[in-house]
Amino acid sequence: MVAASTTSLAPRPLDARRRPSCTNDAPSHARALRVAMLAPPWIPIPPPKYGGIEAVVSHLVSGLVARGVDVTLFAAPGSRAPGADVVALLDSPHPEEIGCAFVEIDHVARAFALIDAATSEDRRFDVVHDHCGCAAFAMADRLATPLLHTLHGPFDEATSPFYAAHAHKAWVVAISRWQLRHAPAGVRSVGVIPNPIDVDAWPFEPRKRDHLLWMGRMTEYKGAHRAIAVAKRSGRALVLAGPVQPGQEEYFEREVEPHIDGSAVRYVGEVGGPDKQRLFAEAAALLMPIRWPEPFGMVMIEAMASGTPVIAFREGAAYEVISDGGCGFLVDDEDGMVEAVGRLAQIDPASCRQHVSDAYDVAVVAHVYEEAYRQVAAAAEARTGAGKLMASA
Repeated sequence: MVAASTTSLAPRPLDARRRPSCTNDAPSHARALRVAMLAPPWIPIPPPKYGGIEAVVSHLVSGLVARGVDVTLFAAPGSRAPGADVVALLDSPHPEEIGCAFVEIDHVARAFALIDAATSEDRRFDVVHDHCGCAAFAMADRLATPLLHTLHGPFDEATSPFYAAHAHKAWVVAISRWQLRHAPAGVRSVGVIPNPIDVDAWPFEPRKRDHLLWMGRMTEYKGAHRAIAVAKRSGRALVLAGPVQPGQEEYFEREVEPHIDGSAVRYVGEVGGPDKQRLFAEAAALLMPIRWPEPFGMVMIEAMASGTPVIAFREGAAYEVISDGGCGFLVDDEDGMVEAVGRLAQIDPASCRQHVSDAYDVAVVAHVYEEAYRQVAAAAEARTGAGKLMASA
C-alpha cells in the first residue's frame, strides 16, 4: 500500500466534521443541480435487510431531494426514492452475485448510455455520483459529464494500483480521513464526507438491557467469534445478527454455531427495518472486534443514533467515528474490550445520539455533498473552457 498526498480539487477540502450550518444556503440565483446517482446493481434501494451502500444512497438521495436537487437514481429493480426519478437498468437485482464483473459492467454501461443521451438532448446532468465498485471510475473519461466517486472500501495492495492508474479520470470523495490518508498519489479528492444517517428515523432508548450486540457479515475479520469470547468473559449475554453469505458457511459452522444456545449466545440471522432498529436500541453496547482497515463502519453510527455506545478495536476509521469515553470506547484487544464493558455505565446514551446528529445526520451530509457537486461541475467546466481556448489558439 502506497501512502501519498492527493490532488485536492477544492480550494479548501470539504469535511463534514468542519461544516457550517446544514440549512439550505445555496445561492438563490443558482439553478437546481441535476445529479445522476449511480447505485450498485446488487440490492434494491432502500435495502430490505443487508445493504450498507444501498442504505447510504437511500439516505443521501432523500437529503438531496429535500434540498431541491434534481436527482435521477440508477439502481437495481425494485428501488424506491420519493422525489427522485428512479431508473432500473437490469431485469432483476443480483444479491447473490455481489462483485460479479459482468453484472456491474452491464449496469454501468446502460447507465452511461442514458447519461450520454441526456447530454445530447440538452438535458445534461451536472455530475454523476458513482457508488459502484470500479467500472464507472475506470470508464469515467468516456463521459462528457464529470464523475464523483465515493470510496466505499479501503486503499490496499489490490485497489491502490487501480486508483493510481485511473486517477485522472474522475474525482473521489473519502468517507474518513484515515481512508484518504492512504490514497495513492494523483487521486483527485474533494475531501472527506462521511456516510449519512437519518437520525430521526432511529428510535432513541436511554434505558438499555444487559446484553451485548454484534452485527455484521460472518467473516473472520469481522470478529463474531471474538465478540462471543468477550461476552462470555464479561458475564453478559450476546445477540449476533447478520447474514451468512456464500463462502462464509465454514467459518460460521466452525467458530460461531457451536456457541449458539439461544440464551448466552443468540443468533437472530439477517435483520432489517424495525427489527434491526430494536436490536440497536435495546443493547447495552455494540461490539466491533474487527481486524481489518474499516474505512467507516455504518453499524457504529446506527448504534449510537439509538443511544447505544460502541466498543471497537482501533482499526481503520473507528477512532474518527467514536469519541473515546464520550460515546463508546476504543480498545486494542479482547482484554481491553472486556474491561470497557465494565465501564459502560459511564456513557450517556443521549451523548451518543447527539454525536451522530452533529456529524452524520443526512441533512448535514447532503449539504456538504451539494457543495462538492458544484465544485466538481465548476472544475470540469473550467477545464473544458481551457481546452477550447487551447484548440482555437
